[in-house]
Amino acid sequence: MRIRPWVPVSRLPATALYVMVLAATAAWLAAQSPHKQERFIRHNSSNVHHLEGGEWWTLLTSSLVVDGVPVLLGIGAVAAALGRAEWRWGSARGLGVFFFGHVAATLLTQGVVWLMRLAHMPGALARMKDVGISYGLVATVACLLALGGERARRYGLPALAVILAVAWTVNQELADAGHLVALGLGVLASRTRWLRDGPAGRSSSRPADSGACNAFVEQSRSG
Repeated sequence: MRIRPWVPVSRLPATALYVMVLAATAAWLAAQSPHKQERFIRHNSSNVHHLEGGEWWTLLTSSLVVDGVPVLLGIGAVAAALGRAEWRWGSARGLGVFFFGHVAATLLTQGVVWLMRLAHMPGALARMKDVGISYGLVATVACLLALGGERARRYGLPALAVILAVAWTVNQELADAGHLVALGLGVLASRTRWLRDGPAGRSSSRPADSGACNAFVEQSRSG
């Protein structure tokens, strides 16, 4: 059997493109000095300072940096989760869930920071670092679990929620709270007709083939 490495790329174009962009960004950052790395991350952080200044493009560029985890682990997790989502729902829906989780969770968490600043509460940092793939990743995984089998919904989704809740309890950081928000957004996305009534991907082909086979057998018996 010939191995065709280009097959996943042709069937998962959105995932392949995003993974390549993440890898290229990571490789470029690794070649820069620590000062330039920090500057790049600071200028692409989707924080209150940038959003108030109208730099809304940071909501997208902030998702091009793998931060907080080893680069290969982060890119591998994105490839697995987004690839599975694209395989099931198609490119538009797969990317839609990922970036819906990323953008919405960012806006909600930064909205909390903005309200904290209005109330003059301590810890509200307008220029905080806010980059990474984790919000979109968590939302995508949560959506996949919510639309998965019974075991995935009954055990996988609560297990993910417990892990994220424990991380937030231990670290007490805004990003950890954002992960819980992203989980809720993923579950919310799973309840929309956009996904439930959309193409089910390759997973729906087996039941259809099985039904056709059974019909053929019944017809043969009756004949």
